[in-house]
Amino acid sequence: MAGIKRVSPPDRGRAERALAEFLDALGFDPKSPELAETPARAVLAFTSELLAGYDLDAAELLREGSEPAAPDLDPIVVRGIRVAAVCPHHLLVAEGTADVGYHPGSTLIGLGTLTRLVSLMAARLVFQEQIASDVVSALMTHCGASGAYCRVELHHACLRVRGAQEHDASVASFASAGSFRAPAFLDAILGTKGAEVR
Repeated sequence: MAGIKRVSPPDRGRAERALAEFLDALGFDPKSPELAETPARAVLAFTSELLAGYDLDAAELLREGSEPAAPDLDPIVVRGIRVAAVCPHHLLVAEGTADVGYHPGSTLIGLGTLTRLVSLMAARLVFQEQIASDVVSALMTHCGASGAYCRVELHHACLRVRGAQEHDASVASFASAGSFRAPAFLDAILGTKGAEVR
């Protein structure tokens, strides 16, 4: 897995103090009733949810959530998996969905495990393109899939509420490997979404 690595465990107390200082530097009173609990709430949101993917291991998740596959199984596609990620450039959230497909090799993966894999890869400081790539890599590496595909479509807060302020814009990215790289295969399995990525 590529991307931004965490180099030490979170220090919640230090993070809370830094956020209080950040609010103060922006001209707000961090001790006011409205903001007194904000640093603790924000740190909890980041450590337990938005960046929780750093505390989980994809190989272990897939190992625990899979079983040996029967030979010659057809491809499996799960659409509309909810995704939330934090953009490293502005620390703003991008939200949307992912479609994941894989062609079972030696391992059959539980459907809930597939959705948790996407959440694991997204709950990091991560660029959108990396999410799709990491999901596909994990399926190919840890599950012996003969093919894998991931398409991620997100609405980025940094694009919607600042800069260009493109409120309706979404960003799509994808990765594929093995049998899912064949255009005809993508069309047959994914329909119009296959055509979009050629």
